[in-house]
This record gives sequence, C-alpha cells and structure tokens, in this order.
Amino acid sequence: MSLETNTSKIIKEFSFFESWEEKYEYLIDLGKSLGPFPEDLRNDFNLVAGCQAKVWLVCKNEQGKLFLQGDSDAIITRGLVGLLITIFNNCCVDEVSQSNNFFLEKIGLNKHLSMTRSNGINEMIKKIRLYCLNNG
Repeated sequence: MSLETNTSKIIKEFSFFESWEEKYEYLIDLGKSLGPFPEDLRNDFNLVAGCQAKVWLVCKNEQGKLFLQGDSDAIITRGLVGLLITIFNNCCVDEVSQSNNFFLEKIGLNKHLSMTRSNGINEMIKKIRLYCLNNG
C-alpha cells in the first residue's frame, strides 16, 4: 500500500460522516480494531512522550516497509493510534519520513481535537517519522 492510497481512503471514509459524533464513533471503532497489544511492549521505550493519555507505539522496518503496533489507555486516543496505523502501516519507510500531516486538516481532525489530544497525535506522528528517518 502507498501512503497516498491509505490517506485518500481515510479522507473518503471520514467524508461519509455528517456529524462529529459519527466521526468520533468511527475513531473509536478504529481503536477497537487494533489487535491485542503485548504487555511486555508496554514499556518506557515504546511510550510516546507528550501525550496526556498513555500511548505505546512500536515501529518496525521490514524490507523497507513500516509496520506499526500501538495502544492507549484512553478510548479516543486509542482511536487516534488506530487512525495512524491505518494510514502509515505497510507504507514505504522513506515515504513516511517525508510525509506531512495534511490528512488531519482534510478530515477536520485538527479543528475538533482538544489541545492535549492535538499535541498527542502530533507527538505520535513525530515518533513514527523519526523512526523512519533513522531506520530508512
């Protein structure tokens, strides 16, 4: 999958919902779709700094493709983790390292998140990009 394909798909899916209540429900569903997160990966190394809720992200480069695993102890934040995994998972590491956050604006998320959640998602994206820059 390409980052452009994944981003276009998410933008299209968010456009189906008319209200922000529906969009938040979709985010929650993305969080529910995450597989179980192993207890041994809930450590300080995988913890994302700067998030109000606890967020763990594991990034792996497998043959130039990014594979993510993540979790959070908060429902909406877990949905944000699910959103980022949906967008970045299985994409080219180099492509992810050069990406921007335009999808947040396109789906309107940047206007509807609290300041702390907005900072949190930006910290998650930063961790993913830094991993890709250092492991690409």
